[in-house]
Amino acid sequence: MPEPDESRIGSAGKELMVMSEWDSPVDAERALEKAMADLDSERRKLSELGRVWRDEKTTIKSKDQSLSMTFDGRGDLVDLVFNESKYRALPPAQLASVLLETLRRGRAQSMTRMSEVMGLGERTGGMDLSSFASGDFDPEKLIGSLLGPMYEKMDDFGVPMPGRDAPRRQEG
Repeated sequence: MPEPDESRIGSAGKELMVMSEWDSPVDAERALEKAMADLDSERRKLSELGRVWRDEKTTIKSKDQSLSMTFDGRGDLVDLVFNESKYRALPPAQLASVLLETLRRGRAQSMTRMSEVMGLGERTGGMDLSSFASGDFDPEKLIGSLLGPMYEKMDDFGVPMPGRDAPRRQEG
């Protein structure tokens, strides 16, 4: 039995069948069912993300316990509470540093939650929104994580993409 052409191996590790090779309407129907199931899965994730944005809150205390911040589901600051009078003893530069560090941690935690809901870390090689929120990200990796799922789906259908000779097998 001949070896399969590696350029035709999809993200699931199976050889791809391009539209011109469909032997029956059943092949097309299976591809459509898979696409519809994937679409439904994404719809459910987006629905859950909407609930997170609307209903969830995250409260973070500064490391020195001088203040706490509450963030909504989108990672926006909605409340700032100075605890007791500890913050009054801090020099202005240190207070600013505490504020910024706590703000970054709170946003990163909110972004992590959004990544979990959308399943981004598992399908984008670990790229998550929290690294974007904290400023600790690689722009090329971000672009790859955004376009990667589209390329994978097109690979699954055997559709060549601009700038690529043939569908590629996902490295893993």
